[in-house]
Amino acid sequence: MSYTYNGTIYSIKSPVNSISVNKQNIVVNDQNGSQLIKFTNVSDSKCFLEWVYQA
Repeated sequence: MSYTYNGTIYSIKSPVNSISVNKQNIVVNDQNGSQLIKFTNVSDSKCFLEWVYQA
């Protein structure tokens, strides 16, 4: 599954091993490895987390 934020596509492969959250920064650890996603505000990061949890 992929997620587009500010024109950048982030690809996340199931299963997700872990998710670390620090306000506007989220690190997703999946089959592809770890990737840092930086958001401009907290509400965008919360929307991303909702999307990941629903998938």
